[in-house]
Amino acid sequence: MKTNVTFRHFKSQHPDLHEAAIESSSGFSKYYDDIISSNVEFINDSEKTVEFTVHVQGSTLASKHSSDDFHKSLNGATDKMVRQLNKLKTKHSKVLTS
Repeated sequence: MKTNVTFRHFKSQHPDLHEAAIESSSGFSKYYDDIISSNVEFINDSEKTVEFTVHVQGSTLASKHSSDDFHKSLNGATDKMVRQLNKLKTKHSKVLTS
C-alpha cells in the first residue's frame, strides 16, 4: 500500500508525525485487505486537523478529526477510519455469503 503524507501551513518538518502517520496507515491493512493507497494530511490552522483518505477496491473512504494536538487528532482520525473499514468489511462479507 502506498501512503502519502502532506503537511499544510507548517514552517518546519515533523519526522515524528510523519512516522506516526505511516504507522497508522500501515495498520489499516489488518482491518481490510484491498487497500490501494492512503493519504494523510496534517493541517495547522486554528485547530490541529488530521485527514485520512483511503482508496480501496471500488470506493474511497475519508475521516477527519480536529483537536488541540496533532497526536490526538491522528488517533481520532485513525479510530474513525478503522470503524469505516470494519463496516466496509462487514458489508462485503454479507454480500459474499448471500
